Amino acid sequence: MSHVVIVGAGLGGIPAAFEIRKRLSKAHRITLIGARSYYEFTPSNPWLLVGWRTADQIRVEMKEPLERKGIEWIVGTVTAIDAEKSSVTVDGGRVVEYDTLVIATGPKLAFDEVPGLGPAGCTESVCTQDHALQGWTRYQEFLKNPGPIIVGAAAAASCFGPAYETAMIIDADLRKRKIRDRVPMTYVTSEPYIGHMGLGGVGDSKGLMESELRERHIKWITNAKITNVAPNEMTVQEMDEAGQPKKEHRLPFAFSMVLPAFKGVDAVAAVPGLCNPRGFVLVDKHQRNPKYRNIYSVGVCVAIPPVEPTPVPTGTPKTGYMIESMVSAVAANIAADLAGQPATAEATWNAICLADFGDTGAAFVALPQIPPRNLTWSKKGKWVHLAKLAFEKYFLRKIRTGSLTPVYETYVLKAAGIMSLKGRSH
Repeated sequence: MSHVVIVGAGLGGIPAAFEIRKRLSKAHRITLIGARSYYEFTPSNPWLLVGWRTADQIRVEMKEPLERKGIEWIVGTVTAIDAEKSSVTVDGGRVVEYDTLVIATGPKLAFDEVPGLGPAGCTESVCTQDHALQGWTRYQEFLKNPGPIIVGAAAAASCFGPAYETAMIIDADLRKRKIRDRVPMTYVTSEPYIGHMGLGGVGDSKGLMESELRERHIKWITNAKITNVAPNEMTVQEMDEAGQPKKEHRLPFAFSMVLPAFKGVDAVAAVPGLCNPRGFVLVDKHQRNPKYRNIYSVGVCVAIPPVEPTPVPTGTPKTGYMIESMVSAVAANIAADLAGQPATAEATWNAICLADFGDTGAAFVALPQIPPRNLTWSKKGKWVHLAKLAFEKYFLRKIRTGSLTPVYETYVLKAAGIMSLKGRSH
């Protein structure tokens, strides 16, 4: 009997637990360790920020769904990993031994890299439900006395979609409230151009996203390095193409949401030889760590190099569809390991994203994510907004029933009417 332990119960960890359980016989134990008793659907957090959702609508208590599938469930935070002894320590001192470990912790949010950034400082975040709920409280105060808004992403950020979504959703919400004319908006980003998204652009994403911002009267600053955030004022250095300071902006704001850079969580980053200097887990093409052969990793915590050098550092995003392909590869390779067969499964690392703009939306497809690509495609329409609304309900239902994978392949491609894109041109 083998014991597979999965650390992290988010977009990577929960699907990994379900799919590994599906592939392995009941003779093998599966244990999932998560910091909270519930799963939170992070893609809906921009809606939570403006009050279009409540927390209860986008979270699922995981005890019953996991136990029904024969998956052991531990609520707690992993404080240490002993890769040599194949064990993890959970807060409180509990030691859990494993034969195979899957690291799916997600990132550490590096707000500390910019003074004043983050919910403990002067800006909001949509990275977690708690952050979005705090943002909603501050947003209600903002609505009583509207003023300038800044939305964007800090240097070395690797997740740009939620920043664009938040800007558009706030714009749509303010228009519904008939106060948009009282709120100047600025999008501040480390991207070298609008629509880069850490991917070097997708299709005509530059033209599409610039047009969207213009139509919504949202100004922008690219190649932007946020250097300091004080109450009601953000200091931004705009860089030239060589990465040298070009202009300093001091931007007033009454409300701001800025996505931070990511790092690896402390317990993972502390393991010698496991991670790169930022604390992201090093993996081979089979999602396995080269040094510790019984450790796999999926999701945002995986080390992926930037798509291209940029004047201000930008990271490479890990989208849901990409994470799903990582999960499938890991499940197949663990099953092969236990059967005495070589690991051969590889993740596709394709990027497919549905970005909601509040009343419309945009779909982006990059196959594969890192250029050169077999396919690159982007499209705007109200159908994207409707597809994301439907996908939220579909995904949460799959979480509750434990029949999660391959949720993106079966829904996103088909619901968007672009399933022919997989492996073919369009």
